[in-house]
Amino acid sequence: MSWLSDTQKSYDALAADYADETRDLLDRLLHVRAGVVLFADLVRAIGGGPVADVGCGPGHTTALLRELGADAFGIDLSPAMIEIARREHPDARFDVGSMTDLDVADDSLAGVIAWWSLIYIPDEAVPGVLDQFLRVLRPDGVLAVGFHVGNEAKLETTGDGDQPIQTYVYHRPPSRVADWIREAGFSLEAQHLLNPDKPKPGAIVFARRPSAPPR
Repeated sequence: MSWLSDTQKSYDALAADYADETRDLLDRLLHVRAGVVLFADLVRAIGGGPVADVGCGPGHTTALLRELGADAFGIDLSPAMIEIARREHPDARFDVGSMTDLDVADDSLAGVIAWWSLIYIPDEAVPGVLDQFLRVLRPDGVLAVGFHVGNEAKLETTGDGDQPIQTYVYHRPPSRVADWIREAGFSLEAQHLLNPDKPKPGAIVFARRPSAPPR
């Protein structure tokens, strides 16, 4: 999958600048931060347990989750991002890995959060990623997905520091993302629209793996 390699190389090149740019992002975007807090609360309400921040980048969201009491660890495709995350948050676990093939045991997680990371996955690969999320979550486990709202794929060729990159960023209607999540086998619980009157709206969807049927 060339898009996977392109994304990894692009974020290796961007890692240092991206970490600096997003360091206080959750303090500035309070509605987004509130989504992280709600996710942690939902996990706590089912008794807690391990939580994967999939596409964690430099680990800022993972660190906030841990401050909120969640047993969170991070996974990212970019080794450079993981190196920064481990350096800046040495008490947390961070692994290099792909959401297309998670190296996580079945039914082992209380929560999965994909915070503006599914935006790099092409449409045809999203169902497989959501299948991975369902597989690793235990029954009643919580899924939170944040993403850009729109209906287009934007090719990014230059980073904020003018680094040459090559990656697509997908902006999607919330209804499409919700349909994919339902089709993967999740039960939707909430959908929040962010900044609908601004040039870059976003959305957050909360869902849950259904409880195991009685035997």
